[in-house]
Amino acid sequence: MQNAKSIPRKQYATIFIGVGIVLAILGVIFSFVLDAEKTFDLPWFIVGIGIAAVIYGIFQIVRGHRLNPEVFFSTRTAKNFLTNNAIMLALLVLVIVICFIEPRFMQIQVILDILTQSSTRLIIALGICFALLIAGTDLSAGRMVGLAAVVSTSMLQTATYANRFYPDLPQLPVFLPIIAAILACMLFGALNGFLVAKYDMHPFIATLATQVMIYGACSLYFDMPPNSSQPIGGIRPDFSALGQTKLFGRISILVPIAVFFTIAIWFILNKTTFGKDVYAIGGNREAAVVSGVNVFKTIMLIFILASFMYGVGGVLEAARTAGATNNYGDGYETDAIAACVVGGVSLNGGIGTVGGIVSGVLIFTVIQYGLQFIGISPMWQQIIKGIIIAVAVAIDLSKYKRK
Repeated sequence: MQNAKSIPRKQYATIFIGVGIVLAILGVIFSFVLDAEKTFDLPWFIVGIGIAAVIYGIFQIVRGHRLNPEVFFSTRTAKNFLTNNAIMLALLVLVIVICFIEPRFMQIQVILDILTQSSTRLIIALGICFALLIAGTDLSAGRMVGLAAVVSTSMLQTATYANRFYPDLPQLPVFLPIIAAILACMLFGALNGFLVAKYDMHPFIATLATQVMIYGACSLYFDMPPNSSQPIGGIRPDFSALGQTKLFGRISILVPIAVFFTIAIWFILNKTTFGKDVYAIGGNREAAVVSGVNVFKTIMLIFILASFMYGVGGVLEAARTAGATNNYGDGYETDAIAACVVGGVSLNGGIGTVGGIVSGVLIFTVIQYGLQFIGISPMWQQIIKGIIIAVAVAIDLSKYKRK
C-alpha cells in the first residue's frame, strides 16, 4: 500500500490491551478519589472503555490468523475510517457535549434507560431490515405494532376494570391473546409478501396499501362497542410484567428479550440458506434466480417473518406502557428504516449487518434521550434527526458509487 505505514498485528493488539488495562485501573482509582456528586458514574464508564479496549485487543490476537499479519495506516485508511464511522464519531462528540452541559448524563441508570427504550425499537428494526436487504421497504410496520398492541390488550384486562373491551370474556391464559395478536400481524405480512412476490409490486406501494388497510381494520376493531375508541386500560399484571419487570432491580426484562431476538436474527441471516437467499436477492435478483433461489418463497417468508417481529414489538410495547390505542406505532417504521440506514443497511439492497442495525438503533435512542435530557425542544430534535438521516443516506450512496 503506497505511502502507508504498518505495524505487526500482535503489537497493535498489545497496545490496545495495555491502554485498556491502564484505563481500567485509572477508573477504579478515580472512583475513590473523585467527588461522586460531580462526576457521578464517570469512573466506571472509564473502566468500561478500558475493558472494551482489552477485549478488542484479545480479539485481534485470537483472530490474527484470519487477518493480515500487518496493520496498515495511511491517509486513505484514515479517510475510509472517518467515512464509515462519521455518524458514530458525531454521536461521540454529541455525548461529550451533553455530559458537559448536564453531568447527570454520566450515570449507569441513564445507560439502562437508553437500553430499555431501544429494546422494542430494535426488534422492529430487525424485522424491517429484511425488506431493506432486498432493496425494498415496509411502510406497514408501525401500524402492525399498533394492531398487535390493541388486539393483545383488548383481551388481557383485569376482571374488575370498569370499561372492559370484552365484558363477558373469561380470564384467558396470557399467551393466547399474544399469539392472536402476532398471527393477525402475520396475516397482513403474508399479504405484503404475496403482493410483492406474485405481482412484482414495488414494496413501497404494496406496504403502503397494507398500511392503510391495517389502520382501518384496527380502528374499526378499536371502535367496537362497548369500547367505542376509548384508550384500553386496566391491563392484567401478568401481561404488563412482560414489559415492566426489572431484573436485579435495575435492568428491564425487555433488554434480554431484545438480545435474544438479535441473536436469532443474526443466526437466520448468517447461518441459514434463507438468510443467504435474502442477501442474494438484494445483491442481484436476476443472478439469484439463475442460481436457483426460490424468489417467491423467500419474499413471502421475508414479509411474514418481518410481521412476526412487528407483532412481538407491538405486544412488548403494550406491556411496557400497560395500555394501547389504535394510534400506537404511528411513525415507528420511519424510525426503524432510519436506524437501519444509519447502521449501514444499504437502500440498494444486499448490504447490512445485525451489528450495524443495533448501533443504528442505539444512535437514534441516545440522540433522542440525550437531547430530551438537556431540554432541547422537540422541534429541534426532529431537525437534528432529519439531518442525521440525510447525512447517513448521502454517505451510503457515496460508498455505493465508489464500489
